[in-house]
Amino acid sequence: MFSLFGIRSAGILAVTFAGLLLVPRPFSAPVVAQSLNDPLGTGPLHTDAGNIVDADGRVVHISGVNWFGLETGTFAPQGLWARSLDSMLDQIAQAGFNTIRLPYSDDIFNPANVPNGIDFQKNPDLQGLTGLEIMDQVIERAGTRGLRVILDRHRPTAAGQTELWYTDHVSEQTWIDHWVALANRYKGNPTIIGADLDNEPHGAATWGDGNPSTDWRAAAERAGDAVLQANPDWLIFVEGIEHQGNDWYWWGGNLAPAAQAPVELALPNKLVYEAHDYGAGVVNQPWFHTPDFPQNLPGMWQSHWAYLKLNGIAPVLIGEFGGRSVGNDAEGTWQRMLISYLQTNSFDYTYWCWNPNSGDTGGVLQDDWTTLNQAKLSLLQAYQWPLLGSPVPPADAQAVVAAYTGPLDVAPATSSSPVADPDPVHAAQPTGGANDPDPVHQQAAGQSPTPSPGP
Repeated sequence: MFSLFGIRSAGILAVTFAGLLLVPRPFSAPVVAQSLNDPLGTGPLHTDAGNIVDADGRVVHISGVNWFGLETGTFAPQGLWARSLDSMLDQIAQAGFNTIRLPYSDDIFNPANVPNGIDFQKNPDLQGLTGLEIMDQVIERAGTRGLRVILDRHRPTAAGQTELWYTDHVSEQTWIDHWVALANRYKGNPTIIGADLDNEPHGAATWGDGNPSTDWRAAAERAGDAVLQANPDWLIFVEGIEHQGNDWYWWGGNLAPAAQAPVELALPNKLVYEAHDYGAGVVNQPWFHTPDFPQNLPGMWQSHWAYLKLNGIAPVLIGEFGGRSVGNDAEGTWQRMLISYLQTNSFDYTYWCWNPNSGDTGGVLQDDWTTLNQAKLSLLQAYQWPLLGSPVPPADAQAVVAAYTGPLDVAPATSSSPVADPDPVHAAQPTGGANDPDPVHQQAAGQSPTPSPGP
């Protein structure tokens, strides 16, 4: 058993994925304080070339997990029907994550939307709270455990994901106003490290073409500057789009156009790009079937998002990735390779997801909302960083060896959650094990329709 909060480096260890030998180059360890008692990650974070750094300029890393629910019709993180909020947060920290990416929708600003799906006998102190007040509790209690939080505006309403950052019912100005309200609400709170402005722009979303209705890059600059004016301590996370011309990729995953049209914020050392990447278990994309699979994957990552960090342009957070299998099938090979790639190149990440009721990926938790999926956790614990603001323990290279020995297939689910996930983005998997039919991640060349002009 290895420590939960150690920095774990592949170093020069060789890792084999389905016959492919990967020999990671030695990655650069973060610049640490002179004393191990000197906390790393204190003060507001900012960026320096391809890294996130603390107030003293020391490199820090995000190795977190997504916990969804506030963006859905429950208006609360899901699973609170099974356990208490405190026990969930204890386990997230004990599992070695240092950050929670916390999705929400603009519907939580309406006090008429009453949180539900909560066992108030297990969570009596949440009874009578609004969605925003439950967000307050998650943030406050996460902070007491040393966890950090990234707020993720996951969708305009609880009804579902949209292509653009606004709708007929939630205008761009409302979106910005809500972000400014959150920036003011949590100003001075060190638990919140940044704002993920909008989840997975896709379809009609463009990048850098100047069309005010569809240009996500320009909208991100407008919103990011407004947030930073209210709260200059935060990082601004800007996701990619789905496609540029004929280059189709995952929703939120295509940052290739940022090479020619970078995001320019009023405070330039606050920008972190964000990409999402998934495997064949979410959508069986064409690149999982080419003769050079899986050797083609690093080149795809490089061209779509990794170049930004590797060329020292800006940090990149892999804000969502995950899957049910970590074995030797296509999805498992992709997932194991991606984790090794992130580790070798010191990328930041928040894994999708903590919840077991994500239909297309499953979660770190099993269906009982208590038992950890050890196959997934073993891989992730091979590349985790310490809590921000904690002493820095020594690296545990043996963890890498333990994590990559033998096939690690995920056992099929054997039970169902008491409350089905109403989130159509990662809807609860139907009986029989079929893939999530919702087209949230149905994007690839030949699968996505030609985008229509924005409203």
